[in-house]
Amino acid sequence: MNKTTIIALATNGHKGAEDTVSNVFGKTKTFTIVNVENNKIKSVKTIDNPAAAYIQGSGPIAAKTLADLKVNLVIASQMGPGASKLLEHHKITTIIVDPNIAVVESLKRLLPELGKESAQRNLNKS
Repeated sequence: MNKTTIIALATNGHKGAEDTVSNVFGKTKTFTIVNVENNKIKSVKTIDNPAAAYIQGSGPIAAKTLADLKVNLVIASQMGPGASKLLEHHKITTIIVDPNIAVVESLKRLLPELGKESAQRNLNKS
């Protein structure tokens, strides 16, 4: 049986695995979506955050967007209460990291349970 995890990182731009984690969640410019299957990174893509320009309520909109994408895990540097509750409601795990940390570094720290060495090898191929 394949074990698939979809990870979304709140990121600063369109650099994929080479990007950095944003200092905001709801108003982040982009989300880098990483598909991990059987401890191997299968794909890395970046999507624009549809709520980035909202004056209010951006966190829950961003959280709903990720829930619709079937994300299992969110990595961000901070998160408001509305977004946190909505992610929790959708059974999406959240991990808080330092802002501006590299996506690659975030994944290296996270993936020991998902197979650090395999994931790192595959990430370097992306």
